[in-house]
Amino acid sequence: MRKASIIRLIEQNRVLIAELAEARQAENDRFRSFVNRQEAAQVDEIVFRLNQEVSAKVDCTQCGACCRQLMINITDFDAQRMSNHLHQDNADFKARYVEEGSSGMMIMNTIPCHFLSGNICSAYEARFTECREFPDLHKANFKGRLFATLIHYAMCPIIFNVVEELKHEMGFIPEEEDTASQHIISK
Repeated sequence: MRKASIIRLIEQNRVLIAELAEARQAENDRFRSFVNRQEAAQVDEIVFRLNQEVSAKVDCTQCGACCRQLMINITDFDAQRMSNHLHQDNADFKARYVEEGSSGMMIMNTIPCHFLSGNICSAYEARFTECREFPDLHKANFKGRLFATLIHYAMCPIIFNVVEELKHEMGFIPEEEDTASQHIISK
């Protein structure tokens, strides 16, 4: 593992990020295999730090891609908080904005989100838990979520930059999977 360094250039151009993501699909598949051979706690430690550094440089309210593209799961607490914010009855809020599955799981009933205004949530202070936590890079077990994280790699500048910096810091060599496996993080 390379010594922690200052984040290199932060890429925020979503068109370029999407193009790079397309070009790096095979590389990211190899990277998943590489990460799965690493110590989970050490991977999490690096990801937590990179997430803080990158998030400080990317203003999500200038992007809004997640609000345009993701299905949002919500909880009863989320629905109540949002309905209170909107000064609506909770049942009316759910009838208007929520779809409930047979298992009781609730999702917003449109993509993009009803509350997206420009690039920001019009109810930002009351936004749903899933919205508050995305892109989930502050949570433990990055290894266990890497597949799902990479699904959003082309969309989210934070995910894209954290993954690219993680490759760099872990010594991943994109062209040489066998060589990359020699750089396994050890205790």
